[in-house]
Amino acid sequence: MRERMKEFYRKIGDRMRQLREKIGISQEELAKSLGINRVSLSQIENGERKITAEEVAKISNIFNINADILLDLEEDMKVVVEKRKTKTSSKDTKSNIRINIPQKNIEKFKEVLLYILNKVGSKPNIGETVLYKLLYFIDFDFYEKYEEQLVGATYIKNHFGPTPIEFREVIKEMKGKDLIEVKSEYFKYPQRKYLPLREPDLSKLKAHEIKLIDEVLERLSDMNAQQISEYSHNDIPWLTTEKGERIDYESVFYRTLPYSVRSYSEDTDEENI
Repeated sequence: MRERMKEFYRKIGDRMRQLREKIGISQEELAKSLGINRVSLSQIENGERKITAEEVAKISNIFNINADILLDLEEDMKVVVEKRKTKTSSKDTKSNIRINIPQKNIEKFKEVLLYILNKVGSKPNIGETVLYKLLYFIDFDFYEKYEEQLVGATYIKNHFGPTPIEFREVIKEMKGKDLIEVKSEYFKYPQRKYLPLREPDLSKLKAHEIKLIDEVLERLSDMNAQQISEYSHNDIPWLTTEKGERIDYESVFYRTLPYSVRSYSEDTDEENI
């Protein structure tokens, strides 16, 4: 019985590690979201420490999955970006558990990312962490200003700031044809950079979308990873979200200065005319 339980916890830990790596979250980030240290998380992933029911519940919230998916060890697990609805092929009817990252206009995501990289990607401070925050402010500023999605990516609250869960899968599709990945150092810290291989297709971006992207880049693209992470931590959408949970776009309408990009007094005046 004891050996069986050890094997059970080892499989859960391995499943956690696979899920964390596929979503693109580090051990340190996940550990902070769970309220434990990195060593404890490493022990769980290696089957050396039992995982509690409370921790299972937290993990299901962090990755937006049912706890049964984590515990159903007989099923295969797959992380996918859904591009379009198609008929399910016979290969897809296997018992794969599909953790679906919703389609949030993936093509526009690619063009926005390429636009950012062509404008500021060569700056030494623009690594993956800064890109996460630039995308977050572009998405949330646009939603506050126009009440509609630009990219509309899904962001979760991690210790270092908002993280778009679609990012790694989109990068995987773009590598080699749209961009290249470069690993370097910035002030002795490891840094993952992306350099564009082509110009963005501006026909997929509207004039007011480009204008807002430019405004965000002008305001924030000189910040390093620590500065922009700390800046994001004082934005209302971040402050009102629990660790590991999805950040609600609707929370932008409660922003305070200097984060708000919309003049609500003008909106009120227009309603009174």
